Parts: sequence; C-alpha cells; structure tokens
Amino acid sequence: METAKNRIVALLQSKQLIYYTLSLVVIPVAAWILAISTKGYDASFTSLAKVHAEVPVLWLINFLPIVFAVLSVSFLKAYKRKVEELEGEVTVKSQIISKNAFFAKQIGEGNFKVDISCQDGDVLAKSLLVMRDNLLKNSTKEAEEAWIAEGKEIISNILRIHNKLDELSYEVLVSLIKYTKVVQGAFYFYDDERNLIVNLASYAYNRRKYIKQEFKIGEGLIGQCAYERDLIYRTEVPGDYVSITSGILGDQKPKSIIMIPLISDEKLYGILEFASVSEIPPLTIRFFKELAEIIARTIFNISVNERTARLLHESQQMTEELKENEEELRQNAEEMMATQEELEQSNNRLESQIKEVENVQKKLHSLLENASEVISIYNKDLELSYISPSVTSILGFTPEEMVQGMDKDRLTKKGEESLDELFQNLLYNPNESYTIQYTFMKKNGDKIYLEVTGRNLLSDPAISGIILNMQDITERKRAEKEERMKSKMQALSENSPDLIMRLSMMGQVFYINPTVNSYFDIDAKSIQNQTVAASSLPEPLVVFLMDAIGKIGETKQKLEDDISFDSNFGKTIMHIVAIPEFNENELETILFVSHDITESKRIGMEIQEKNRNITESINYAQRIQSSILPDNRLIRKYLPNSFIFYLPRDVVSGDFPWMFVKDPNTIYVAAVDCTGHGVPGALLSFIGYFILNNTVDRDRYLSAGEVLDALHNEVRTTLKQDRVDADARDGMDIALCKIDLKNNVLEFAGAHRPLYLLRDSQLQEFKGERRAIGGIPSAKKAEQPFTNHTIQLQPSDRVFVFSDGLPDQVGGPDKKKYSAARIREHIVRNAHLPMSEHEEFFNKDFSEYKGDVKQIDDILLIGIEF
Repeated sequence: METAKNRIVALLQSKQLIYYTLSLVVIPVAAWILAISTKGYDASFTSLAKVHAEVPVLWLINFLPIVFAVLSVSFLKAYKRKVEELEGEVTVKSQIISKNAFFAKQIGEGNFKVDISCQDGDVLAKSLLVMRDNLLKNSTKEAEEAWIAEGKEIISNILRIHNKLDELSYEVLVSLIKYTKVVQGAFYFYDDERNLIVNLASYAYNRRKYIKQEFKIGEGLIGQCAYERDLIYRTEVPGDYVSITSGILGDQKPKSIIMIPLISDEKLYGILEFASVSEIPPLTIRFFKELAEIIARTIFNISVNERTARLLHESQQMTEELKENEEELRQNAEEMMATQEELEQSNNRLESQIKEVENVQKKLHSLLENASEVISIYNKDLELSYISPSVTSILGFTPEEMVQGMDKDRLTKKGEESLDELFQNLLYNPNESYTIQYTFMKKNGDKIYLEVTGRNLLSDPAISGIILNMQDITERKRAEKEERMKSKMQALSENSPDLIMRLSMMGQVFYINPTVNSYFDIDAKSIQNQTVAASSLPEPLVVFLMDAIGKIGETKQKLEDDISFDSNFGKTIMHIVAIPEFNENELETILFVSHDITESKRIGMEIQEKNRNITESINYAQRIQSSILPDNRLIRKYLPNSFIFYLPRDVVSGDFPWMFVKDPNTIYVAAVDCTGHGVPGALLSFIGYFILNNTVDRDRYLSAGEVLDALHNEVRTTLKQDRVDADARDGMDIALCKIDLKNNVLEFAGAHRPLYLLRDSQLQEFKGERRAIGGIPSAKKAEQPFTNHTIQLQPSDRVFVFSDGLPDQVGGPDKKKYSAARIREHIVRNAHLPMSEHEEFFNKDFSEYKGDVKQIDDILLIGIEF
C-alpha cells in the first residue's frame, strides 16, 4: 500500500506527466498541417484560422491534451485519497489482530479469567469469548467430576477395607463429613427383620458421638425418608431437630439438613443424614446421591457375607452336632427298629382290640335297636335326657318324641304314680335299685305291660342321671297266665269238662280222662291201652280220630275241626284240637282235646245274629256320619276350587272333615283326627263335631286359636278328663281354618297338625301346637292358649290341611311311611294341576304306594285354592 502511494506521489510530481501532455500537443499540430495541406493553404496563421473555421473538429482536437492533463490529475488525487483510507483500515485491523492473538494466547495457557472488549464486527473476538466460556464450563465440569470421582475413590477404599458394618459406617461417615465440609452426620442401618431404622454412627464437629436412636418407618424425618425412599433436603430445619452443639461454635444450629436413602435394587439398606451450617451445594447433593447406591450395595454385600458367615458357622456347628448325633441316631435307630417291631405287634393287637370293640359297639348298637328293653336316662330334674333306639320298635315312638314328653302322657294315673314313687325312692335311697310294673299305651293305641328297673347313677360321671331299664313283659305276662292256666288245667284235668285223650300213631289209647264216662258211659280205664277202633266210642268220633292220625302223620302239623255225634247229652258238637307230640323230633303221640261247643255253637249263632244287627247299626251310623259331614259338593259351593280326599279305614271313621258357614263371608274348615278309628273314633268324632258347631255358632267373634281353646275345654269336660281319678286320654288332633272371604284373611290354629301354604310355587308351613285336644292336663306345667296364625291371602294361594293317616301309611318298596315330605313334594311338583285333580292324584298315588299293605288309619286331606 505504501509503495502504491509513493508511486502515485512520484508520478504526480514527475515530468513524465508533462511529457505525456506535451506529446499530445503534437496531435493538434499534425491535424492542422493535414488540414492546411488538404485545403491547399499556405502555412500561415490565416490559413490556420481558416481551416479551423472550415473544419470545427480541429477545435476538439486542439483541447484534447488539456482534457487529458486535467483528467489525469483528478484521477491521481482520488486514487491518493483511497490509498490513505485503506492504510487507516489496515492499521486498525492490525491492532485487533494483535489483541485477539493475545487473548487466544491467554486462553491457551488456561487463563479463563482474562477478558477482552468486543467490537461490532469482531467475529474473531466473539468466537474467542464463546470458546473461553465453553472451555471454562468444561473445566468446571471436569473439576466437579474429578471431585466426585476423588470422593468416590476415598469412600470406595473404605468400603473395600472394612467388612464390619459398625466400623464401615463410622469411617464412611467421618470421611464424607470431612470431604463435603458439613458439620455433622449420622449413619442409619435398616433392620428388615425388626422393621426398624437403627443408628450405627454419629459424628459432629470432629468428634464421634454415641447416640442410640431407632426409628420406625414413617417416624420423623428419618422414617419419612425411609418411607418415601427418596432424598430429603431441607433449608428450613425443624425446631425439634436433634442438633449437636460444639464447644467452639456454641449453639449454632444447622441451616440445612439432608437425608439420603441407601437403596440398591429397589431395596432399602440404610439412610445417611448430614447437617451443615450453610446450604449444601448441589454438587455435594449429587455426590451423596451417586454414592448412596455404592454404599447400599456394600451394605448388601456385608449383610450377605455376615449372614453367610453366620450360616456357615451354624452349619459347621450343626455338622458337628450331626456327627455327634449320627452315632446316637444310629444307636437309636437300632432301638427304634426293635421298638417298631414291638409297636407293630402292639398295633396289630390294638387293631384287633379296636375291631373287637367296634364289633362290640355294633353289637351293642344293634342290641339297643333290637333289644327287648328300653334304656332311658333322666337328669336330676327328672327330665328325660336319653332313650335308646329300641323304644321305636317296642313303644312305637321315636326317641325324639319320647324326649319331648310322650313318655308320661301314655301312662295311666296309677302308672304315673308308680313312676313318681320310683323316682322318689331312687332319690331317697340312691344306693338301692327299684322295680315297678305298669301298663303303657303304644303309639298305635295298643296297651302293653312294662317292667321298669331304676338305678340312681347321678353321682356316676359317665351317666349323671337316673337310668331306667324298661322291658316289655307283655309276652311274659301272657306266658305266666298260660302257665297258670296250664297248671290249673293239669290240676283240673281229671275233672275237666273237655274230653282229653292221648293216642299213639297206631290209634292206641294212652290216656283218656274220666269225662268219657259222662258222654258215653264208658269207664276211662277200660279203654286205656286199647285202640280206638276197638273201643265203643261213637263211630264219627273214631273215624275223625283215625283220619286225624293219618293226616298228622303226613303233615306233622296241628289239626282241629268240629264234629258232631250222639252222646248222653243228645246231639253233641265238639271242637277237637289234635296236637302232635314229639320226642327228640320224632312224632310220638297225638293229644286230642275235645271241647264241647254245642252251647258255644248255639251262642255263636246268637252272636252272628247280634253281629249282623251291630253291622247294620254301624252302617246306619256311617250313613248318619256321612250325612252330617261335608263333601266335595258342599265345600265347592262356597269354595269352588277345593277338594276333600276322605278315605276311612273302617265303615265309620275317627277322622272327619268339618265345615261351618257362619255367614257368606265367614267359613270354618277343619281336618279332625280323633283318637282311634272305627266305632270308638266315630263316637269321638261326633263329640268333636257337635262341640265345634256349638262353639262357632254361639260366638261369632272367636278366632281360630280361641275355637281350639274352647274345643279343648269342652272335650275334657265331656269325657270327664278334668276329674282327679280320670284315666281316659282320648282326644283329637285338628287343623282348623277360619276364612274371611270379604277381607281375604285366613286364621289358622292347629293341635299336632300343620297347614301348608303354596304361594308362587313356594311352600310355607305353619306348624300346630305340640299337644292334642283333650287328654289329662299336666299338673306340673300350665297350658298356654293355642297360637292363632293370621295369613293375608293373595290370589291363587293354596292351603292344605290333613290328618296323620296319609303320612303314617306304610308302603312303597321299602315299606316306609308315606311321610309329610312326600305330601309337600307332590303339592309343589303338581302346582300346575287344577285343585279338582288333586283329589284324584292323591287317591291314585296313595293306592299305588300302599299296594298290598293294609290301610292303617283313616285318610283325610283338604285342599283349598283362593
């Protein structure tokens, strides 16, 4: 640049420009000469002027050197100014380059604190500043990373050295406090077996502190850190925070605290706690966080190592113990084998004994069920607490029925007094046993004789009661009676009015009593040892005797028949029973007992006549009973969808349906089951029928339960059961309904009989009282009024009442009772049938179920649909 400038100055100051300018003067002169010569003018100024006038372009040529000189000077001056400007810019650039070069040199030497001013357009300076800032940032980051790495290295060395958790925790805590320059800290270990956070080490102001602390999960800041499993950093320290004062710093409290959970594989192993008198830098917090997992893994390894060492130690101890026990076990095994053999033998003996006991128990149970006696136990209040299953076969009642009070209800007054006296004697003399006999009415109404022996075993813990052995002695009574009669017959045989003889199979007379003389004037001794054929006995009698000997010789069976012949008493009819007599299974003799039935035959004829009259009377009674009892026609008149299934066992019935129409809206309907059947039952049914009619006709406001109360009292009064010496326990069971058609309400009361309500295919049972109408009241327990059940009727409701004849009927393949459950099942299963078909269904089902079995009681079932 300087050279160009200098050249330009030299050019402007040199003579060359003058020479160049003067050289250009030649061009006008030459033009003048050329023009003058062309014009043919002479060389003079006149010619010169003349040619200028003729050729004006000569003027332009004349000024050409001047213009050239002016233009050249102007160009050179402008060029000079430009050169000067460029020189100034070059100088500035040089200064900037020098400054930037110095700045770059300082940065390169690591002096990141140097700074420079940056002018607009100084791209290099800006780039250098950006580069400095980046280098400074990288340097700071590298320093932080180096600080963290150094800290990790220090702590890692400690972690590698120690394998005891107590020593490790203290060394780690002290190193971290010193390295991070905080004032205090604590190391906590999480005891997962106790679920507690335990303080292992505390350090503050360059001294170890011995603080015993334990926190539960969620308790305090430590517990909260464990619960959240996240770092807690607070610059607002709680007032109750445990701060450690220093003798040097006084009571200065921390300004910031931090809790770092030690977690590895998402499992908590401990917590680090630090406190600082200033805010803890983020780098330190980051250092704590990165270090936490390393410490956690180390704690995990130490825990595993300690657990492994403990297990190894225990295993070694166990191995030693096992070795010591092995020999003992071996010896014990030999003893056990010997003992096992003994045990097997003992087990075999025990199994045999158990089987024997089981067989004994089965035999005992079978004996109890099939025993000829009933065993019952009464408690100290003389209430029946147990009775053996044999009661069902002997008395006809189930054990449950007896426990519920059926035992004394079937006794006579005398029998009940004897039983009470038995109990009093047993209580007064507990060491004595007493025996009584009384009659008892079985469930089917039969009377039997019972012999009861009682013993007081209230002090026996196995029994704790008074035990009674009840034996059916009816057969024994009968045998005794027969024996008595036999003894009497033997004693009176000689004077017996019957003709008695014993014949051999050949017809030889071994014995004949003196009665033969009264009939035939034959001395008994005269025909003994003779054959009947050779005797003078009437021929029809001889023929019968010989014929009987022949038949019995073939059949070995008893034979009896009636024959007639002439005797001293005229035409005589005798009933002869021929009884074969065996001696060691060999038919030896035949005993003929001939009883004169001439009179009895006559009486029989009279009895037949009387029976015919009685039958006619019973048939008449049946017509009377049928005429007063309601039938399907009557009940369907007021209750159209109803039926009565009525099947008496005999001509007349103890069961009877009853119906009373109080008014068009009030109707009484009942199924009544009187004690017994046949004529006695029918007589009782009349009593019940008329008492019911009188009761409901007399008072229109009685409920169903009140009707039964009145019936109960009237029956007792009528049968004189309210007297002291009464022993008649006749009565009746009943299911009674009072139907209010206007308000669609049904009242029900029952005595031993239930009511079934079928509504929406669901069957509901309303049970009657567990006592009958009539009978002798118990002096020990006051009777309660009959319960009155009220049912709000709905359209299509169906009710069923019945006597016990249908459920008690025996039949079917197993000869079991028809049962109330079968009635309920049929009602529900045949709910789709119209009520008019139910009677036909039950009649058919009852007939099929009964089969060839005799009908045991009267049958009555009433069904009503509303």
